[in-house]
Amino acid sequence: MTRFARTRQAGRELAQVVPRAVDVLRSDNPDWSAASASGARQLGEVAMDELVVTGMTLSAPPPELTHPLSYYEPAAQELSALGVDGAHLEPEPLRISMIQRKRIGALAYERVTFEHEPAMPAALAAAGHAGPATAVVHLCRHDEARRPWLVWVHGAGQGSATDLLLSRARRLQRALGVNVALPIQPGHGTRRKEWPTYPDTDPLDNVAGMIRAISEARAVVRWLGPQAASVGIGGISLGSAVAALVSHLEPVDAVALYTPIRGVNAMIAHHLSRWGETGQGREAAEMMGSDVVTALTSVIDPLNALPTPPSERRLIVGAWYDQMAMREPALVLHERYGGQLYWHDGGHVGHIFSRRVQRVTEGFLRTALG
Repeated sequence: MTRFARTRQAGRELAQVVPRAVDVLRSDNPDWSAASASGARQLGEVAMDELVVTGMTLSAPPPELTHPLSYYEPAAQELSALGVDGAHLEPEPLRISMIQRKRIGALAYERVTFEHEPAMPAALAAAGHAGPATAVVHLCRHDEARRPWLVWVHGAGQGSATDLLLSRARRLQRALGVNVALPIQPGHGTRRKEWPTYPDTDPLDNVAGMIRAISEARAVVRWLGPQAASVGIGGISLGSAVAALVSHLEPVDAVALYTPIRGVNAMIAHHLSRWGETGQGREAAEMMGSDVVTALTSVIDPLNALPTPPSERRLIVGAWYDQMAMREPALVLHERYGGQLYWHDGGHVGHIFSRRVQRVTEGFLRTALG
């Protein structure tokens, strides 16, 4: 795609941000109007989703097919045969390399780094995805007393210290007595320029990246266990899949998923259509949504997992007009997991700032973590 064609495509997509948002809202409710306060808020939230997706998709390099679909077939066969439990092996114990005391505004936290090498399935190791990497987790804690811990897994494009503010770590500390651990996913935050790159448009890279993220989060959960009164795990968007798989593989006390996804490759496939109905975008979208890639992704699909906490300690928060993760994953995961389902009546980004979502979250954590 030439620079001129790319600019023209971006212009077309940006011009459709608000019209698309209006269509989404009116298709669900023909009487919807932006004239009311709630209608204006919904329009702003859905338009923000559209803008973020358009910006993230079109600001990245055009999708390239580095391998034919047949290249992924052996890995897909191996991983689908292994299943979730066979693909995610025991993580190595967390051994701290460094602790740095930091502050963002009035919030004090610690940045903990540790070397971690997940045990990768043979097909992923053969493709160059094995090996150690420097992992990072941010800790926001009161003191040395045994308290409940919430391990919070951020979404795509996040991973900075500001996520401690977005997760309201200080309020959770003060109002609920809950400490917060925020593992930084590969390719995000302070790890953005380090190996491995994650996520991207290669489906094998994405599976390996999430297996690594899950292994690192499991190491954090196991490290916190002996010093915690209870441990819960939560995640938003891309992090929701990590949280769901960790809650299946580790005996945590509670799990909360916010605007969840099912498969990172399927979500990328859905949004690659913004590159157009022909050419690279269409070819990449078709490959990412193929049966082969679906089989490849099966070991990181939360629908193939079942959380260890009982149903009363499971929470899913969906956004009814979500244009990033979409509505369907929350519906199917709730059907599989049971537990509490709460719908935010706006978009993917907007639920972060919803006071109702905050109240639901705090009520859940009080009951589930004690």
